[in-house]
Amino acid sequence: MSYDLENRLVVGVSSRALFDLSVENQIFEADGVDAYCRYQVEHEDEILQPGPGFPLIKALLNLNELPGKEGCVEVIIMSRNSPDTSLRVFNAIKYYGLGITRAVLASGASLAPYLEAFRTDLFLSAYEDDVQSAIDSNIAAGIICSDGIHTYDCEHQIKQIRVAFDGDAVLFSDESEQIFKEHGLEAFEENERKNADNPLQAGPFAKFLKTLSELQKDFTAEEAPIRTALVTSRCAPAHERVVRTLRAWNVRIDEAFFLGGIQKTDVLKAFGAHIFFDDQLIHTKTASKVVPAARVPYKNKVPDSGCG
Repeated sequence: MSYDLENRLVVGVSSRALFDLSVENQIFEADGVDAYCRYQVEHEDEILQPGPGFPLIKALLNLNELPGKEGCVEVIIMSRNSPDTSLRVFNAIKYYGLGITRAVLASGASLAPYLEAFRTDLFLSAYEDDVQSAIDSNIAAGIICSDGIHTYDCEHQIKQIRVAFDGDAVLFSDESEQIFKEHGLEAFEENERKNADNPLQAGPFAKFLKTLSELQKDFTAEEAPIRTALVTSRCAPAHERVVRTLRAWNVRIDEAFFLGGIQKTDVLKAFGAHIFFDDQLIHTKTASKVVPAARVPYKNKVPDSGCG
């Protein structure tokens, strides 16, 4: 019988998101692909250190050990590495005891066609083009920030996964955000007041949130292995439409922070997020100093440079 990916949370993660390949990436950018490949083969017995996505991936895989949840999460390495240079990554996976057995190794080609083929619910990568293609294909994806926090405790067992989301352009569409950008705060608040009873359109992470909410339904709020938070720059009166939208979607958000322009970093640290998704570079770059963070690009947006 074939292995069915339906009814599982499928997470694609690049090797550079899972492990610290900063030195190797510098070699690639400075000396090219051949030098990178030689380095990886020559050092394939040296164990890679955990990268920014490691704690989240490890914790997600641990959900498979819960009674009745066996096999609920499938993590797949999705990398532009070639099969020949991939042994170092698989050696590190084995060393850390990660339950990852499947991989896409594209030898430099785009990963976009394979994200849909593997029914991917979430894709984490440091490579912006692949994340942009995922977003354009309506797959939740984030460019994980790799120049923020740098040390990860491999032995620490996360008892409850904490995922934080921005609102507009992440959980929800960017329609209201565009009104704010084009016409200002007063016009934005008036639009949200008028449309308080009209649910916001789904954004790139709406489906992912709904999948997490389904996983939570078998547990009480206190016992759930996943806890979610909305961390948004919205405040009253723009809060009501958000609450009514989540109610209409029949999804659970455990905590919500309507900050009204207050910096998000301290709240994210207090919440203890294991990943934070936001569309704004200014927010992900500062957040990455205290928690792992990933930027969600706008759909069909021309990629720009920088960590997010």
